[in-house]
Amino acid sequence: MNLTIEKVLSHTLFETALGTCALAYGPSGIAGLQLPEADLDETVSRLLMRFPRARQQVPQGQVAEAISAITTLMATGRGDLAFINLDMTGIAPFAQAVYARLRQVKPGFVTTYGELANEVGDPGAARAVGIAMAKNPFPIIVPCHRVMAAEGKSGGFSGGGGLITKFKLLQIEGAMLI
Repeated sequence: MNLTIEKVLSHTLFETALGTCALAYGPSGIAGLQLPEADLDETVSRLLMRFPRARQQVPQGQVAEAISAITTLMATGRGDLAFINLDMTGIAPFAQAVYARLRQVKPGFVTTYGELANEVGDPGAARAVGIAMAKNPFPIIVPCHRVMAAEGKSGGFSGGGGLITKFKLLQIEGAMLI
């Protein structure tokens, strides 16, 4: 008999310098972060598409601390989110390695898809890094906005607002772009 135990997840909304974000979390850490969409209903809807059983709760403890750090980073460009526990359930090992390495890139700095591929030991995997960025369930915490294409090109950004949001975040962080 194969029994599946479903995680109990919660979600919450919080205000940032870019608008209202949504966060899903559970006993293993943050499961996903949704950047602001065109309106609040769309933001919540996008989060609940990924976590349909998550119930709204008032965040406490480490989740409240994580939200405080995220809002500070998004307002001032300063802060370190490395302390935030992430629930990586269902994320491929390659993407986990890329996310772990990217979390070491500090505010104000950028890297490239190719550099990340090299740093995780797979120099030919720049496109795979791009796919991992597009599927990143933890934007800001895993700072995919800090990843650029080769030769200083912007690359993409799948978060709400697309490249406009990417460049707002980089501007807030004081990143020097070529």
